[in-house]
Amino acid sequence: MQITAFNQIHKQLGAKMVEFAGFEMPIEYSGIKEEHMTVREAVGVFDVSHMGEFWVKGPNAMELVQRVTSNDVSKLALGQAQYSCFPNGKGGIVDDLLVYYYEAEKYLLVVNASNIDKDWNWIVSQNTNGAILENASPAISQLAIQGPKAEATLQKLTDINLSEIKYYTFVTGSIAGFDDVIISATGYTGSGGFEVYFRNEIAEQMWNKIFEAGAEFSIKPIGLAARDTLRLEMGFCLYGNDIDDTTSPIEAGLGWITKFNGHYFIDKDLLLMQKQEGVERKLRGFEMIDRGIPRHDYELTDKDGNIIGRVTSGTMSPVLNKGIGMAYVHKAYSAIGTEVFMNVRNKMLKAKIVKMPFINLQ
Repeated sequence: MQITAFNQIHKQLGAKMVEFAGFEMPIEYSGIKEEHMTVREAVGVFDVSHMGEFWVKGPNAMELVQRVTSNDVSKLALGQAQYSCFPNGKGGIVDDLLVYYYEAEKYLLVVNASNIDKDWNWIVSQNTNGAILENASPAISQLAIQGPKAEATLQKLTDINLSEIKYYTFVTGSIAGFDDVIISATGYTGSGGFEVYFRNEIAEQMWNKIFEAGAEFSIKPIGLAARDTLRLEMGFCLYGNDIDDTTSPIEAGLGWITKFNGHYFIDKDLLLMQKQEGVERKLRGFEMIDRGIPRHDYELTDKDGNIIGRVTSGTMSPVLNKGIGMAYVHKAYSAIGTEVFMNVRNKMLKAKIVKMPFINLQ
């Protein structure tokens, strides 16, 4: 099992450790609900060093990234990031990822931990024009500092004006006296904040400096379990649950990262046809009306018990205090407000299709 540079810190803090994507990772520290609300109301820190980082460089870098991702890389200015996915050539998704336009002829792709080898093999196999590829994943640590007090915490550690780093942009600079840190206004919680990338050698010092800076805001370490409930309240997809090699970005509601304006990308014609003609199933959010907690793979039915969908992700929302979930449902039942039922051990629990995100943080 692989470990991140923060492994000993997690253990010293008493984290419950589990195997995740081949890494020993903290699932929770003080409890999911407390950690979740810390991020919603103050500031929390996630070790996301298990994520993968690939550099794509050289004169043909843009051509390769444009061809293998669904979003339009040509729209990126230097210092911008975009959410995207790798179509798999069969209408499904190899992975979802972030694309950073780092400097001229140089992009950073940040991919899911569970897919590092698969994604690397995929992009290597598609690299027909000689772009320079580097898998930097083993050398890079990453922390996500998330929540309304994230900016005030990090601002103590840098001269960079963090308020000027707009959502989905980034700078490379100095934090806590360390240079060459990527400071990105991104995250998968919906509560604002930053993701910072740096070399493994400074990981423990970086952690300690951030926690000193955030002490006055009751900063806490956050495990992967709360990361899941946070992203689910926002309706963000999790690879392996809500999207995978059998789901198309159009079905998954990711048409907004699938751009058909002129340039070629893998599966463009197939996905354009799906967009124009419609799809048979759609990824939708639903809220429980009866008491119950949605779980992955539960069936959704109509009032007569006919299966109309299947749950991909579900939890008890700490903010709403009710069960919420995401599911692929037949298009006839995909309209907002449609009443559906969740089958739990042959009990039909009432729910309804709702618009995502489930909560509004504005």
